[in-house]
Amino acid sequence: MSHTRHRGRVGRRSAALAAALVAHAAHAQFVPPEPDRTGSGKLLLTGGVSQVEGAAGGGLVPWAVISGYDTGGQWGGNVHATRVRTQKFGLDTYGVAVGVSDRLELTLSRQIFDTRAAGATLGLGEDFKFKQNIVGAKVRILGDAVLDSDTWMPQVAVGFQHKMNEQGTIVRAVGAAHSTGTDFYISATKLFLAQSILVNGTVRMTKANQFGLLGFGGPNSDSYKPQAEISAAYLFRKDLAAGAEFRTKPNNLAFAREQSAKDVFIAWAPNKNFSLTAAYVDLGDIATFRNQQGWYLSGQAGF
Repeated sequence: MSHTRHRGRVGRRSAALAAALVAHAAHAQFVPPEPDRTGSGKLLLTGGVSQVEGAAGGGLVPWAVISGYDTGGQWGGNVHATRVRTQKFGLDTYGVAVGVSDRLELTLSRQIFDTRAAGATLGLGEDFKFKQNIVGAKVRILGDAVLDSDTWMPQVAVGFQHKMNEQGTIVRAVGAAHSTGTDFYISATKLFLAQSILVNGTVRMTKANQFGLLGFGGPNSDSYKPQAEISAAYLFRKDLAAGAEFRTKPNNLAFAREQSAKDVFIAWAPNKNFSLTAAYVDLGDIATFRNQQGWYLSGQAGF
């Protein structure tokens, strides 16, 4: 009898312990985990690389994608540095970009345009530098490049880049109407994931002379003119892509014609924290120097 009562007590205790464990597990199941606010949800290279004015895209052209690897409820960011060298000139760009919920992109960049030995020929002095700060923003308004990759719907974004040239007196002396200006653009990016192809088209409204490095507007025109910008890339594998870009520019200054820019690039992203882009770039005529061609190298680090 005593042995039977003992077994009954043990059984009741075991049942109570089991019930407590089940209740604890059920409670733990419904406690939501702390969300990951940093970006990590997108595929490699689908956030683009850092465009020469700071936006996510190719080297020359902003795309509709948002910088970083953030998705809904997340944020991501990067720092980037770019160096371009042609026969006569050099351009260095560095800055920071932040993406929020794969919806909003905010950028801040600084450009330094080095005239090198050509500065003496232009009467500016050897190694004279034009400096420009750029504040930008971009908003995705339609589509999703990855989720809509099996439809004809592109990802569409609108954005602006406000540019402030620090050499106001000099850019006006060469004929520019303004030392500050704002570019407005709309981009559509389509990713054909099954074919490993990405295409982008951008229309930019701008008055900028040589990306704003020689001011805005001039004797030929001081009105906004639409400019076409096109990119195409092929993804050889998830971490490696190559492509080409073409960008038209206005021709506002009287003393020197301005031509379209183009490049052929290769981008490598071994992980979501780093990417490297190298390119051959043709910027056309700059000031009085014809056919300025050279190399482009850009690094981006972030999350």
